[in-house]
Amino acid sequence: MINYNPKDWVTFIFHIDQADVFRKLWALMVSVALFSAGIAFLELNYLKLSETQYVKNIGMMHSLLGFVISMLLVFRTNTSYDRWWEGRRLLGGLTNVSRNFAIKIKSLRLNKEDEEFFEYAIPKFAFALKEHLREKQYFGKNSLLIAVDGGKHIPIQIASSISTRVYDLLAAGKISNEQLIILNADVEKFMDICGGCERIRRTPIPYSYSAFIKKFIFVYVITLPIGWVFSLGYYVVPIVPFILYVLAGLELIAEEIEDPFGEDANDLPVDDICNNIEKHVGEILN
Repeated sequence: MINYNPKDWVTFIFHIDQADVFRKLWALMVSVALFSAGIAFLELNYLKLSETQYVKNIGMMHSLLGFVISMLLVFRTNTSYDRWWEGRRLLGGLTNVSRNFAIKIKSLRLNKEDEEFFEYAIPKFAFALKEHLREKQYFGKNSLLIAVDGGKHIPIQIASSISTRVYDLLAAGKISNEQLIILNADVEKFMDICGGCERIRRTPIPYSYSAFIKKFIFVYVITLPIGWVFSLGYYVVPIVPFILYVLAGLELIAEEIEDPFGEDANDLPVDDICNNIEKHVGEILN
């Protein structure tokens, strides 16, 4: 995730970072500019279609379709941002439940062995969830406190180990039934958060909707020089690529933030959140 000063306008306007849409679209913008120049050259020097009244009014189609495409892009970006923000709420909930669970464990005044187990297991769940959402092998710190099978759902295995340890404390008489209920509620929240993150990760925007928007943008931009060359002339060469930048840029931003748990520049700071959980749990239990 990019950290920035929202009041620094100069940086926003003139700085081009790796995630900037201009960096991704410049080649396509140049191609569209050349295409527009070719259309303008043919019309102004050879075809002379502007003399035909019906052909000259073809630009009215773009005025009508412009409203439609703007509504589609607004819905697209809002939906993607809702997914991004819900992911942030879930990760914030993971931070809170990890701290609260560690505080409750500390209040029980367990022996050092039990506290070391939870000091390791709580942040390990966060790291395992991060790698699980990114569909990677878990590369967190190794320990004999929890043995996991890399071929299976690792967050489930860690949450199961935590739950088993809590019930072992009850069986050993170290906690009461009331304390078990309180601790078990936090353990259940771990898997609730995992399920919510998986729902976002594994439920993309419907293919037909996403494909339709991309085709709509392409056809709309490609036909702009044909409809506007009669009134703008060679000015279509800079104007059409700029329209492409605006429309396709919104679609690219929506694509990037709809899966907020990855490693793109505008994704959530999942690594920082996991490191903070490990740090804070260590401060509580150590």
